[in-house]
Amino acid sequence: MSRRTGVLLLLLLTLATGAWGAEESGETPPTIDTVPQEAGADDDPTPRRRLVKWNEFDGPISTFRFGFGFLVDFSEYGQDRESEEQFPLDGEVGVRDSRLLFRGRFKTERPFTWTVGYMYSGTNDEWWFRQTGIQIGFPKAQGQLFIGRKKEGYSMIKTMTGYHPWTQERSFGLDAFVPILADGLKWMGWFPEQRVFYSVGLFGDSLSEDESFASYDHQAVTRIGWLPISSEEDKTVWHVAVMGRAGKPDEGSIRWRSRPEDSLAPYFVETPEIEADSARTVGAETYYRKGPWLFGGEYNWQTADPEGKNPMFHAWDVVGVWLITGETRGYNARGGYFEAVSPDRPVFEGGPGAWEAVLHFSFIDLDDGSLDGGTMWRLTPMVNWHMSDNVRLEFVYGYSHLDRFDLEGRTHFFQARVQFTL
Repeated sequence: MSRRTGVLLLLLLTLATGAWGAEESGETPPTIDTVPQEAGADDDPTPRRRLVKWNEFDGPISTFRFGFGFLVDFSEYGQDRESEEQFPLDGEVGVRDSRLLFRGRFKTERPFTWTVGYMYSGTNDEWWFRQTGIQIGFPKAQGQLFIGRKKEGYSMIKTMTGYHPWTQERSFGLDAFVPILADGLKWMGWFPEQRVFYSVGLFGDSLSEDESFASYDHQAVTRIGWLPISSEEDKTVWHVAVMGRAGKPDEGSIRWRSRPEDSLAPYFVETPEIEADSARTVGAETYYRKGPWLFGGEYNWQTADPEGKNPMFHAWDVVGVWLITGETRGYNARGGYFEAVSPDRPVFEGGPGAWEAVLHFSFIDLDDGSLDGGTMWRLTPMVNWHMSDNVRLEFVYGYSHLDRFDLEGRTHFFQARVQFTL
């Protein structure tokens, strides 16, 4: 760990420990949230308990909230001979992510909110603006229009902030097929009687041409979902959705690749650069939650149209989650995604925090004809300890099989993460 990283970690620890005694418990939130969101709330959710007061301000023109996030990852490995020949790995410690988040609500009759996010990505070793823009509400149409930089809206796990899913990293397919951010317009709608949510986005790279995530010149993205079951009384929700995206790869070429659900590891699967005028991704997802239990998964297909070829790749994952201490992970019905875990009895109020057991399996196939990007699967049992609304520790074991370079390598992953949010 660098000296600068150590100083920043010490600063955040000092801030957190100095304020733990000042936590204020909020009301127990509903397990199914249908309230319209402000811009950036999916990236910076307001915690159930206020750790500090100085980061929120009610001004004459706009409200103001300041938040931050900080992740430190730890990885160690066990490899067989074939795995070492594919990718020799050494244990590492590194900053996964550090971000500053600002958002607020203008004092206007029509819902009008704003957000600015700025982050350091440890995996890319660069700074960029995260979700940044304005959002206008249209209550009669049961929708909201976001203008600026935002997540495309493809897949629930990709829509959720990366600080609050049950796994440490997103699945292979999502990281390989879908960029994390895009610039443009995104409409988000909700039909309450039918319990249907949807989003439609149009994006371009005029402002983000040089950003590492801008792998498309332009793209259109849509997602529509339905809640066959939605019961606040039983703390039960069943989520079903389909999604699709189509676009023109940046400069007429594209490459798909993914790390093995470890931010400190290299790309285990990776296609060569492919010349293509268009590329398409389609997928389906379903999740069922009842009280402390949650089960689900998704399947995604990726195609492109290089001259003389028509490759198709695919990826899928399934997960089972149990909140051992009895909490229920909240669900945002309008956005179609699950929210952060809020412990009923935080550690810093004398309780055990929230303990979450996870079993995750993921698979990706980037082989098609002469295109040899590799095939990989990984089984991951892990435990999350949500010490409070602002502190989370993750303890991860993973076992993977990689078929690439005419070798079949098996790798054991021993990972941990320390997470702070405000």
